[in-house]
Amino acid sequence: MEFRRLGRSGLTISEIAYGNWLTHGGQVEEDAAHACVRAALDAGITTFDTADVYAGTRAETVLGAALAGHRRESIELFTKVYWPTGPGRNDRGLGRKHVIESCHASLRRLQTDYVDLYQAHRYDPTVPLEETMTAFADLVRAGKALYIGVSEWNAEQIASGAALARELGIQLISNQPQYSMLWRVIEAEVVPTSEKEGLSQIVWSPLAQGILTGKYRPGEQPPADSRAGHPEAGRSMQGFMTDDILARVQQLRPIAGDLGLSMAQLAVAWVLQNGNVAAAIIGATRPEQVHDNVAAAGVRLDDDVLTRIDTILGDVVERDPSKTARG
Repeated sequence: MEFRRLGRSGLTISEIAYGNWLTHGGQVEEDAAHACVRAALDAGITTFDTADVYAGTRAETVLGAALAGHRRESIELFTKVYWPTGPGRNDRGLGRKHVIESCHASLRRLQTDYVDLYQAHRYDPTVPLEETMTAFADLVRAGKALYIGVSEWNAEQIASGAALARELGIQLISNQPQYSMLWRVIEAEVVPTSEKEGLSQIVWSPLAQGILTGKYRPGEQPPADSRAGHPEAGRSMQGFMTDDILARVQQLRPIAGDLGLSMAQLAVAWVLQNGNVAAAIIGATRPEQVHDNVAAAGVRLDDDVLTRIDTILGDVVERDPSKTARG
């Protein structure tokens, strides 16, 4: 495993992080989830990412149980707040009441006294940014969160949040966007702004939700046991399931083969070539998927390889920065 600093902070994280967005508490049974977490730990992953809303709060509970008994100081535990976690009008968003209450609930589910990184899961235009950042600052000062991050904020929002954080004497150190060979909307604006403001990217869906593994082929129905074949988990990936995209992804196979990499390893290694990316978040339903993805740690791709990838994918790559948070 390789490790990188997160933003301009002193926090070091594993460049492969383990996340449980679509798996724990939903797509896989708890025993399988625990096995995947053990595989991640065995592979040298120290960074674990979740959110209060995943699987209706069950994902945090499963992750907390899976990590119970493991030395807390040896891992970095991240979670998020924003999406609804209950029926009440204050059970959502980034108002002070929800931020504070959601943090307390996450700590209980995760069986910990603090999280290393507490992230705003989206930007909330209905709440003054000062209120949100002050609530985050209070959690940091109370020792319940060590650092603050955001997820899927655009460049302007990141700059405003970073400025307020500095005024409040805390560090805004990360953004968690979708990023892959096929989805590059952060490159034009978010990455340059983040570099200026001292944030790193912790990217989700580096495999484009499994599309870049090559398991889905043009003109064929997805396997019944795959994410795309799952009635709920597959909804979010329909934009990638076109014959044009799937055909071009198949053309990446020779590149991976020439490098002695699996398709998944090539995709994870690709996002890690971006100097502003501190970690790529992987998910898994089986321990062997963890071991396969982790092998991308430390892989460096030459410029000619990156050019070949760009040539193959061509105009199917999404680059429009206005699509931040819309993927």
